[in-house]
Amino acid sequence: MIVLGIETSCDETAAAIVTKDGECGRILSNVVRSQHSEHKPYGGVVPEVAARAHVEVIDDTIKEAMREAELHFDQIDGIAATGGPGLIGGVMVGTMMGKALSFALSLPFIAVNHLEAHALTVRLTGDENRCNVDFPYILLLVSGGHCQLLAVEGIGQYRCLGTTIDDAVGEAFDKTAKMLGLGYPGGPEVEKIAAKGNSARFSLPRPMMGRTGCDFSFSGLKTKVRQTINSLPPGELKQEDIADLCASFQEAACDVLADRSENALDIFLQLYSKGGPFVVAGGVAANAAIRARLKKIATIKSLQFIAPPIHLCTDNGAMVAWAGLEKLLLGESDDLDFRPRPRWPLDPGDPKLNLPE
Repeated sequence: MIVLGIETSCDETAAAIVTKDGECGRILSNVVRSQHSEHKPYGGVVPEVAARAHVEVIDDTIKEAMREAELHFDQIDGIAATGGPGLIGGVMVGTMMGKALSFALSLPFIAVNHLEAHALTVRLTGDENRCNVDFPYILLLVSGGHCQLLAVEGIGQYRCLGTTIDDAVGEAFDKTAKMLGLGYPGGPEVEKIAAKGNSARFSLPRPMMGRTGCDFSFSGLKTKVRQTINSLPPGELKQEDIADLCASFQEAACDVLADRSENALDIFLQLYSKGGPFVVAGGVAANAAIRARLKKIATIKSLQFIAPPIHLCTDNGAMVAWAGLEKLLLGESDDLDFRPRPRWPLDPGDPKLNLPE
């Protein structure tokens, strides 16, 4: 089975072709066109600019993906497109393109939840021993707009163990970078500069750390970064100050993610006696320091730690194509009257009320 996936939920226009041979997934092409230059002058993503940029390049992006895969449209079995959550203008662009191709080619259309695409990426990439990852597993989903701990029980079956009560960790990284004048995208810059800094120089808070439960909070950490910058001598920030503040911020973020994840792993092991791997996914999962800290937590709990390859942590079309393929194999598809969703929770219920004490 071969599926074309389209991703336009934020500031990457992406298209990819994915197939499945037996239990193994294989990426035939994966084209990502970034909008960094369009948004850099603003220090962040501007929704209207993003939507226009998607419109301008989506045709060529899909054509390039088809060329790289060396396929014709009559060899495709389904069209998957991100249907949400995300910036609604961008989501509409990708969804309408997916519907148009589906109609023109008489192929099934699959509206993919962007979060589910991240959640299932490890089932495409596998681990060092095998090409698939079995259910259930526990997932830390960390990106610019989302920070959640989820028990992944199956396709479309998610149980939320914890979520952020305010800002996502990726947003905190980007806002910290902006306050320090590091530009956009900020997360990779903070990580790079943090490697040169002293993480013990600035005392920053660890919101929610040490409390029961698995929820996150990053607004207080972000506020303290701003206050710390304002407390430094007037004038242009010194490179040493920037490096130390980046290192201190990243260390605080790692501490919070590890603490909240450790609580979630305990709950997960109570819910599922056979356990399962600890998976991290989303753009922030590309951060090496965060990966290393989470791997330590998994080792302590005697769980396998799995993360997708770094280039598949950030938004891409391969994860959308794979999620669509998994749904299509189950006989699931969507009507062409599907409406794009700016919000689309993986678990719309409130399972945290019934978690083990």
